[in-house]
Amino acid sequence: MDNNMDRMQLMKKIGEASFMVNDLTLYLDTHPTDQEALKAFSEASKKRRELMEIRADQFEPLTMDLVCPDTNNQSRSLTKYPDQKHFTWSDGPMPWEGGAL
Repeated sequence: MDNNMDRMQLMKKIGEASFMVNDLTLYLDTHPTDQEALKAFSEASKKRRELMEIRADQFEPLTMDLVCPDTNNQSRSLTKYPDQKHFTWSDGPMPWEGGAL
């Protein structure tokens, strides 16, 4: 997987993976033993998690479970604390503030 995607490409891929996870969740609610759907759900969830981790590493985290104060946001221009351990949740603009652009 390309770890150097720009913010917009990454958000598009996260959106696609999230849609797949949500769609499979709805299907599995009514077909909980469908092995093919379970496998697809597992793969889509893993891909979404990987993409979310890449975004948290390159830009800023989208969810609280990806905030890690032991790392530094690589997008140094978007933080007030370059090269320092800090709470990365507030680094950079959030998607609703234009952060997906």
